[in-house]
Amino acid sequence: MLYNFIAFIPILLIILLLVFMGKPAKLVMPFAWVVCFILAVFVWGMKTQDAAAYSLLGGFKGVDVLVTIFGAILLLNTLQFSGAMKAISNSLSGVTKDKRIQALIIGWMFSSFIEGAAGFGTPAALAGPLLVGLGFPPLAAAMFALICNSTAVAFGVVGVPTQTLLSCIETNILNSGLPIEIFTVAVTRMVATLHAVAGIFVPLIALCMLTKFFGKEKSIKPALAVAPFALFAGAAFVIPSITMAFLFGPEFPSLVGSLIGMVILIFAAKKGFLMPKDIWDFAAKNEWKDDWKADVKIKEADDKTPSMSVIKAWLPYVIITLILVLTRVPSFGIMPYVKGLIATIPNLFGVEGLNYVMQWAWLPGTVFVFISVITFFMHRLNFKVVRAVFGATFRQIAGAAVAMFFGVALVQLMLNSSINALSLPSMMTVMAMAFAGLFGSYYIVASPFIGVLGAFVSGSNTVSNMLFASMQYESAVILSLPPVLVVSLQAVGGGIGNMICINNIVAACSTVGVKGVEGKLVRRNILPVLIYSAIVILVAVIILATKYDPINLA
Repeated sequence: MLYNFIAFIPILLIILLLVFMGKPAKLVMPFAWVVCFILAVFVWGMKTQDAAAYSLLGGFKGVDVLVTIFGAILLLNTLQFSGAMKAISNSLSGVTKDKRIQALIIGWMFSSFIEGAAGFGTPAALAGPLLVGLGFPPLAAAMFALICNSTAVAFGVVGVPTQTLLSCIETNILNSGLPIEIFTVAVTRMVATLHAVAGIFVPLIALCMLTKFFGKEKSIKPALAVAPFALFAGAAFVIPSITMAFLFGPEFPSLVGSLIGMVILIFAAKKGFLMPKDIWDFAAKNEWKDDWKADVKIKEADDKTPSMSVIKAWLPYVIITLILVLTRVPSFGIMPYVKGLIATIPNLFGVEGLNYVMQWAWLPGTVFVFISVITFFMHRLNFKVVRAVFGATFRQIAGAAVAMFFGVALVQLMLNSSINALSLPSMMTVMAMAFAGLFGSYYIVASPFIGVLGAFVSGSNTVSNMLFASMQYESAVILSLPPVLVVSLQAVGGGIGNMICINNIVAACSTVGVKGVEGKLVRRNILPVLIYSAIVILVAVIILATKYDPINLA
């Protein structure tokens, strides 16, 4: 019992400091790692050398993720500084005057695309101001964008959250005797399936919240009036998304699925397919409640920024998609060469056989950085602007870098704490046994909410997966549940938790100019979180009832 409590101390510290004391992740994660290191050495009996080595391995694994974050945000900033993002937003906003349809195109589909292209809090922060510019109450824009930033999150920036999850449970998979490649395919397809079943309803749920809280009628009827188009909008994303997951893996569902969906949705809206006959709008601004409005003036777009064609604006993302397809699809024959370009650091801290291997050419972030540099020339950015782009990017990722390094180091240390002089199971295994004993046969119900909690606490599906993926796997094994299903519920739960995670809410509120409403948004968005979670739990229960093993999805 004592070891059960001690194993939870690092996680409990993270929850206490992040949630209840409001400390930033860049301070909390290093502190939690220090505490975990002390416990691993002095309570679990790990050698200091081993504890340091596995922590360093985790830090290096964090570099892999950070490269992609850096590249994605670098490209996004490049497009913002060049005026390309302005051209993209203008192309999306001129389709219809109906606020419900505008919300679906920008708040749902464009937000999903930004999640696949940049992620890490940028979708709601970008979609919100676009909606405000179209006449949405700032608070309404933030709420809608946050709810919709969920289905695309589990795959996020070219699969980073799911790939991070798989990286964190690699040891667990090997210990179970399962082929990693087969497990990876099965998890990717299971995550896509769970998100697809529930995600198709997200646009309608978000519209119901929008019209209920911000409509003149204070009713969900205006949302239900466009239910056919809202469900079509959901299908327009989730069908291409699940297709990409089944055919090509975790890199493409969000990025390519949303690109395809955006074309479908805009074309359908322009042709009037399933479109409402009436035009719905908000009440006049003088009728808005005070907390709906911006407390600060939102920075307007720079009129001096030169105009750009829509094709030229979208071209960098199109090129990235083509490169990723060419390097990820085995039939093109490029994959082995790209994966073979590696950098290796052997025997970390002198621990024989503990090597860090970076497949630097395989990292999606390398592609993002390369295309960003190409875009500098393609969009004719001068040196001063390029320097500003890099400066903005480094400032944005500074805190994330620290949190990422120590977050993954913490997970690797807890996972490998079984290498000790006392023959104790790892901290992760101890935690899993405690959860298994607490929830027992109802664990499948608790599993997605653990993912939600991780995202709420850390502000990231990726970090949620880092913290809890291994524990979820161990719990599944202990309870004889399909590990593929349980870790997939973790990934999906982390995506759902994005609706209420503090980091995203703060980012969304600040970009639309509202203050002091973060708690209200958390309380309101809990309802769609519960609905989404209930749907995926129902699907999981049906899978268990049929005795189908999701590993067969591979």
